[in-house]
Formats: sequence, C-alpha cells, structure tokens
Amino acid sequence: MEMLIAAVRSGADAVYMGFEDFNARRNADNFSKEEFTEAVKYCKARGVKVCLTLNTVLSDSELPRAFCAARDAYIAGIDAVITADIGLAGLLNKHLPKLPLHASTQLTAHSISALPFLQKLGFCRVVASREMSREELREFTAEAKKLGMSVEVFVHGALCMCMSGQCYLSAMLGGRSGNRGLCAGPCRLPFAVEGGTGYDLSLKDLSLIGYIDELTEMGVESLKIEGRMKRPEYVAAATAVCRKTVDREDCRELRETLEQVFSRSGFTDGYYTSRLGRDMFGIRTKEDAALSASVLNSIHELYRRERQNVHITGEFSLPAEGINATLSVSDGEHTVTVEGDKAEAAKTRPADPTFLRSKLEKTGGTPFIFDDISFSLGEGLTIGGAALGEMRREALERLLSLRAESVSRWSNAEPIFHESQKRTKEGRLLGVFSHISQLPSNLSALCAVAVPIEENFESLSLDIPLYVTLPRGIENEKYLRSRLEIAKQKGIEFAFCGNIAAVTLCLKVGIKPWFDFSMNIFNSQSAAEAARLGAGAITLSAEARFDMINAIDCPVPSAYIAYGRLPLMLTRNCPQKNGGGCENCRGEITDRKGISFPIRHRGGYSELYNSRPIYLAERLDEFSCDYAVLLFTTETQEECERIIYRYERGLSAEGDYTRGLYYRGVE
Repeated sequence: MEMLIAAVRSGADAVYMGFEDFNARRNADNFSKEEFTEAVKYCKARGVKVCLTLNTVLSDSELPRAFCAARDAYIAGIDAVITADIGLAGLLNKHLPKLPLHASTQLTAHSISALPFLQKLGFCRVVASREMSREELREFTAEAKKLGMSVEVFVHGALCMCMSGQCYLSAMLGGRSGNRGLCAGPCRLPFAVEGGTGYDLSLKDLSLIGYIDELTEMGVESLKIEGRMKRPEYVAAATAVCRKTVDREDCRELRETLEQVFSRSGFTDGYYTSRLGRDMFGIRTKEDAALSASVLNSIHELYRRERQNVHITGEFSLPAEGINATLSVSDGEHTVTVEGDKAEAAKTRPADPTFLRSKLEKTGGTPFIFDDISFSLGEGLTIGGAALGEMRREALERLLSLRAESVSRWSNAEPIFHESQKRTKEGRLLGVFSHISQLPSNLSALCAVAVPIEENFESLSLDIPLYVTLPRGIENEKYLRSRLEIAKQKGIEFAFCGNIAAVTLCLKVGIKPWFDFSMNIFNSQSAAEAARLGAGAITLSAEARFDMINAIDCPVPSAYIAYGRLPLMLTRNCPQKNGGGCENCRGEITDRKGISFPIRHRGGYSELYNSRPIYLAERLDEFSCDYAVLLFTTETQEECERIIYRYERGLSAEGDYTRGLYYRGVE
C-alpha cells in the first residue's frame, strides 16, 4: 500500500496492481482481495485508474481461479486487466466484455503484424516490447491507431536481456518460470563471453524519460514505469520525474536524484536509439547501493502530502440571518451539500467572497483543488472562520468517500472450462532444422521436416512434407512475406511461428501457422483460442509437465519438443557485443560453473540455447501428442542422422542430456 500511495501522490494517472498468484511479480507483496478492494477505492477517489495484472501463463487447473480474480476485480471497479495468456484473454473478452483488455509485453508484440492478432482477441491496448527502435515504434503506433488500439511504452525501469515472454533461462536452471511470475534473475549472475566483463547477460536499466515529448508526439498513449519490486522511494522518484516531464516542469535536479535512487551503473536508451552494444550493459555495484542509501530520506517529501489533482467547483450560500449556511462541492459527476452554522448579523465587517474564498479554498491534505466557488450572500451577514473550515472538511470528506464508492457493477459470469482428459496418441517424429546443411540423406524415419524460411528451401526435393520456420524475432516483415509467398507457390502447408506477428503474415499468404513452443500454449483454453485464430497445429509449452501436456484438449494436431537444445533467450543485443563483438566470435557464453551455452544469430536477433539437449527417445510412449519434434540447432549432419536413428528405435541417450521441464515442472 505504501508503494501505491507513493505512485498516486507522485503523479501517476494509472496503476497496475496484482492480487492472487497470477501476475508477473509473484514475489512482490501483492494485495489480498480485501486490500485490493480498498486500494481500488483509494485510487478511484483520487481520479487514478486501476489495472489488474494477470499476466502469466496459466494451467488448466488455474484458469477458473484467474477468471474469478478478474471478475472480482471488475466488480471492485478496475478499469482494465493486463494479461499474457491468450486463453484467459478469450474468456474475459467473451464473459466480461465491458472490461478493457491490455496485452502484456509478455506477448512479445514488436512488429506491426502482431496488432491484428491481438485485436481479434479483444485487446484495446498493447504494451510494446522494450526492444523496439524509435522508427519501429512510430510505425507500430500509427498502425495501432488505424485499428483503434492504443500503445503503452516502458519509459523507465529494469531491462531484461531477453525479450519478455521468450525467456526460459530461470525455468530451466532453477524451475522458477519468468512466464509464471517467478523469475529468479539468473541473468544478473556471472555469465561470460570472450572479452566480456563477466556479466554479459546484465543490461543497465532502461530510461526514455528524455524522449517523452517525442513518444507523445508519435501517439503513444501510456508511459509505463516498471518498479513493483522496488522501494516506495524509487516509485515516488520515477513517477514524479515522469509527471513533471509530461507537465513540462523543470525536473533536472529530481532526475539526478532518480539516477541515484537505483541504477545499474547508469541507464540506457540503446534499443530506442538503435545504439546497441557494450554501453547497454551494466550491473548493480556497491557504489550504486551506497549512493541510493544517501538519498532515500530526501525523497519522502515527494509523497508525504496528497497530490491535488481532482478539480472541483463549489457553491456557498449564506441567505439570511438565522438560516444555516450551506456548501455544495462537485467534481462534475458527484455533488455533496453540507450545512453549517446559522448566519449572524455582522457587528463590524460582513462576510464577503474574498474572505469566504480564503477559508474554503484551503484544501491541503486532500486531493481536491477548487477551480471556482460561487456565492449567494444576504446583506450584512457573517459566519465564523472555524465554522467555514468545518463545513469544508465535512464536504470534502464526504465527496472523497462518495467517489471511492461510486462504482456499481455486478457479474456472475461462470464460463465452462475445458476438462482435462487423457488422450492416447503416438507422436510421429518431425525434424526441425536450423540449417538445410543438417538434413540427413535418409529421412524415412521422419513424417516431415521444417527448415528456415531464409534458406534455399526451393531447391529441396523430398519424399516427405516440407515446412518452413519463421524467426522468433521479426525485423523485416516485407522480406518474410515475400519468402512465404514463395513457400506457398511451392505447396508448403505449414510455417512454424514463434511470434504472434508471424501468425498474421502466414494467414495473409494462405499458409497454415504452426504455433511453436514460444507461443506459450499452456492450457486447453489457449489451445482453443489458437485454433480459432488460425493455428493448424501447436507445439505446446516446453514449461508444461508431461502429464499437463497429455491432458491439454487441443482441437488441432499437437506436438512437444522431444529432442533438442531448448532456446532459453531471445535477445536483440547479443551478449557478445559486451565482449569482442560478433565477428569471429566463438558463439557461446559460460556461466560461473564453467558450463557453456551456445549462441546463434537469426534475423537481427540472437538466441541463447541450453547447454544440454532434451533427450526422450526411450520415453516417447509417456507422451500423448500427434508429433514429437526433434529440434536440431548446433548438430552436424552426421549427429542429426544418428539422433534420428536412436529415436526411431527408442534407444537410451548417449552423453550429457536433460529431460527438460517435463518431469519436474515449474513454479
């Protein structure tokens, strides 16, 4: 609550708040249901909008409780809900249609073709990926406006190395999923590339405060400040700086204070300005912590008092001797009238508007500020200053209470949820290759293969179906569209889509989108929404346990990753840029235990892969999906051939491997 008060009093127009377990900061001190209701009242009374955070992926068993949380928050008076689970979004859009939906940055919207996908789900606002450049964001915002959607942009706060919604590092290393709100922050630990600093997955915090005017000009509607895991002093300083910048007030001194409150060796605007590289990297040092401690006490003044931003008008009446004075105050929607002492004949100077206004306009300690007060006064009358003060206090307290209680909603919506059911399907082997050069000469054990759309797939002539894969990070839609058109002409049926923008591109061309693992399909409702949005097949989330995968009711063919190095990060600023650069690099990063993780580039982005491949050849019969995907990344052609051979025969693993998260699951 202290953080909420700090945000509101420092100038926030809206706040995101979480309760229950389904938000991306589950480790925060989230509100209970009762506390949440009181917090909503606090905000409503002060003209601040409230958005509920439900921005994690959800299992079938969690969906009913998440929906109930949204319904309870809707009844309490929230203004919107932010979510990252397309299944939950579909339920909310259908059963709570008056509740606005915001698309979380966890949905990785970083290209304009993501917008039609989100619009079909009912989203009215999109939180853009932090990795977008100024030019990309300008185009994105203009396209959103055409579709009747608004754009929200992070302007200050922590910056993850990985694009939101695409990180599996914390889950794979420690079982704590960032996509489920429990990221352990392993990227802040020592990871080293050749020639780097030893902290080559740790970026400085983002700050675009200097570009707020520019963002406003391009049509960005909401400026988002990250910091729910920070101290109230940080919240106050960051909010106040943004508020003053929007209001065009001088805040140079306060900006210097904000830099001292919390930073990782400074801030970065590298993605926005397209200046990637070493300058974007940084860690939290002892000097940073000491500097923070020295300024915390000075920040309390920012949120010690109420912010007076609720404009009201008043009418004061002192009609005749012996008649009670009255004061009416109104915010334009609510009006309160109180009575005061009886008017008395003035013995010396009668009350006049100047005197009365000086007493009634003292609204300090409240969020109210008078725009105007009108007066109706009889002749030769007066009333005591203390009585006026009491009338003012009573009127403003009643108006504040009325504003807090003004939301009147009800909903008893009870969706029918998919019931988990065990299916029996024997997964056929499907090979997904990173390079055409990996393709073995004998593919008889596979039912189909998929190769990158950037490569010369046109030259291939196979006896089994050929599919293409699109990059997870989309930098050039025009190029991908042209390649998809060639794939369509060649008769290719499926394209693997690891991003929502890729789905739109495929549908425009007439190729079936295969929703890949990074679309985070974690429950039956999401699978149903994916099918409704055009999915021809789905590779289910690699964070789901095998029993959850088996129980997901998938209306289109389903798949799981049965072999391969799981991509753990998708990043636009390659870790190797903190070292000797990408030329002649070894293409790997090493953790503090000496374990190496491969890095590969594709389409302007970099992917960091797990140190060991998933291996399930002798356990395929425990999974019930239509396809078992063999994901080949760093393997040679000979290694691919040997792995396919072993999977065809169900042989035990050779060398070092992992079972992934299929048996231990994630928190």
